[in-house]
Amino acid sequence: MTQDLVRRYAHNPILTKGDIPYPVETVHNAAVTKHGNEYIMLFRSHLRTGRSIIGLARSPDGFHFTASPEPFLTSATDGPFAAYEEYGVEDPRVTEIDGEYLIAYSAYSRNGVRIALAKTKDFAHVERISLITEADYRNVVIFPEKFDGLYARLDRPHSEIAPWSIWISYSPDLRYWGESQLIMRPEPYHWDEMKIGPGAPPIKTEQGWLSIYHGVFQTMSGAVYRLGVALHDLKNPAKIIGVGDSWILQPQDPWEITGYVHNVVFTCGAIAESDGTVKIYWGGADTVMCVGEANISDLVALCLDHARPAK
Repeated sequence: MTQDLVRRYAHNPILTKGDIPYPVETVHNAAVTKHGNEYIMLFRSHLRTGRSIIGLARSPDGFHFTASPEPFLTSATDGPFAAYEEYGVEDPRVTEIDGEYLIAYSAYSRNGVRIALAKTKDFAHVERISLITEADYRNVVIFPEKFDGLYARLDRPHSEIAPWSIWISYSPDLRYWGESQLIMRPEPYHWDEMKIGPGAPPIKTEQGWLSIYHGVFQTMSGAVYRLGVALHDLKNPAKIIGVGDSWILQPQDPWEITGYVHNVVFTCGAIAESDGTVKIYWGGADTVMCVGEANISDLVALCLDHARPAK
């Protein structure tokens, strides 16, 4: 198995604050999906207040993006969402299912961080659906298919007993979620021993659902965020077939090592292509957006042939 499974795009970073036609300080942690013949990126940006908004950029090829002239989603100022988005909206994930694009994003307020869910059909009009978790949840990723009529999502709640592990939950209607199970823990004295969390929406393969997640390791000079992969059973996504024992991507380029938060590669989006490759998008040091490509078969093989237990 080759060491570098992800081939970095030669012209990274692909989107920076200088590319945005309104004032922002960062461009990072973006969801990416396909809509018609376009790639759509929903990216997080810090404002000079320190709070975050979500912008939109479009691309014909998945590499060259042009940002829209206005933000896509900002904190609600009235209604039931306002009290929970007071401090900003962050880190969206987009899943296409049943002809709609579901957008799960982090809502920050003095009440903690919750996950909110919105939907769109055209990325011109967006409708908030519900606040789908209590505090404190940081990452939610929805599968692009139902299982026995239920939506499924990967969660990352936090507790002192099982800190920063990945759970799975199910819903009949996207509003009410339950049947939760812990399915994957950080691995002690490993590259992801401090915490893990779901990254991009899972990709369906013949061998299982391929999930790209982030893992964190605490060093003497601070935390390092890397990316890894896990493989879930096709019919029962709560069953993990294998977790790749080694990371697939770590901070390496200058804009990943130094930035708003040093030593971070963090994904919220990946696009499976018809040629068997996947474009993986990641925020570098919480400052810029980057992309790389990998062979899906290589990532699956890592989970099958170089695996460790999930928990």
